[in-house]
Amino acid sequence: MAQSIAEHPDRLLPADPGVREVARALFSRVEGLPIISPHGHVDAAVIEQNTPFPDPAALLVTPDHYVTRLIHAGGVSMDQLGLGSQPADSRHVWRHFCQAWPAFEGTASGYWIRQEFAHVFGLDQEPSIQNADQLYDALQAKLSEPGFRPRELFKEFNIEVLATTDDPLDSLDSHAALQADPAFAGRVLPTFRPDQYLNMAHPAWQDNVERLISSTGEGATGYAGYIKALEARRRHFVERGAVSADHGVFTPATLKLGDGEAERLFERGRTGQATAADRDAFEAHMLYQMARMSVEDGLVMTIHPGSFRNHHAPTFEAFGADTGHDIPVAVNYTEAIRPLLQDFGTAKDFHLVLFTLDETVFSRELAPLAGFYPSVYLGAPWWFLDAPDAMLRFRSAVTETAGFSRSSGFIDDTRAFCSIPARHDTSRRIEASFLARLVSEHRITEERAHELIVDIVDASPRRVFKL
Repeated sequence: MAQSIAEHPDRLLPADPGVREVARALFSRVEGLPIISPHGHVDAAVIEQNTPFPDPAALLVTPDHYVTRLIHAGGVSMDQLGLGSQPADSRHVWRHFCQAWPAFEGTASGYWIRQEFAHVFGLDQEPSIQNADQLYDALQAKLSEPGFRPRELFKEFNIEVLATTDDPLDSLDSHAALQADPAFAGRVLPTFRPDQYLNMAHPAWQDNVERLISSTGEGATGYAGYIKALEARRRHFVERGAVSADHGVFTPATLKLGDGEAERLFERGRTGQATAADRDAFEAHMLYQMARMSVEDGLVMTIHPGSFRNHHAPTFEAFGADTGHDIPVAVNYTEAIRPLLQDFGTAKDFHLVLFTLDETVFSRELAPLAGFYPSVYLGAPWWFLDAPDAMLRFRSAVTETAGFSRSSGFIDDTRAFCSIPARHDTSRRIEASFLARLVSEHRITEERAHELIVDIVDASPRRVFKL
């Protein structure tokens, strides 16, 4: 039964009775701790304005590319899921989701959604085409309740810190309003995300750069004005409470160029003359510059590489980005990140959190890097890897080299606000399971495991993200 799966107190804990007993005790230590979410994609305006969630499909299906991609793989077109230029009927989208529900069995998405149904919406039925309309009506009734608004759920979910992801030219007015609102006790922090201003290959790069320089270049022009403008916008984010700058890149390549060479590449990009090699070199140089700026302004630097964005060109042309066809690629960190680490790897108070979609680098590259450089921390399993078994593989791969203290704490990286508690609950259960195995194998004491799980869940994200 769905209820017994979603509400079983021992879900995700080890099957062995003795190890499970240890895991239960460890999980109980952290189950009620507040949620710290230092990287995610929830819109701050939704919380500031306390905007009601529109309908079940708009909340749980259409914006979630984890969900739409798998339904699409079963033969349903994207426009039938609300992603086309013409709006789709919400109830029809929901019926497609319910009909496809069996395809989610065993997936992380299926697990999150089951948890949401049971623990957020109070539903105990499995979705199916037969009960699609009934579920839709029940969810819609729930969404209409005054207590089911973002601010109320923020408090109910026990969220202490929630970071958003924001364009460098964003005014951050919603963040300022939340900070000034005495009725709102949580922390909603902006995150500086400059990808579209660093990557010349982005179609809007030239326009973005012109807007950036004209808005905040402090009177300077060209490459010098570009650098000054980026530094100014980072200061604006710091003033609004930001603690980190995030970088979504194809590879983590870094390159230190002289000002003259950087300016030459910059001008080639502005005039449309840059080659592919020019674009790659400039982006690698700007990733190095972002590290320099983080050393100076204190923003934690996070790097999320390894996704071949918009893999299916026809889908991208018809439906745009973030529609489910981003595919992981292999990543090289050891050589790619070396120019950055040569100059900043031991810089005082510089924090660099490295993520990957390529599991092979966990033990081969990332754990050894984090085990030497004071600045380097291991980003939690991300995107395709934020699933129970992948989380366990991560811990097994990195702990023997880097220990527990060099990891970032859990990162939910979600746009789906209502999935946040389920994701953090999952992470806490997996950490309890891994530590329980070490206790049962007499590799750490149970007393030490209880200290470690609190550090992993609570102290690590506070420490790494300077909270």
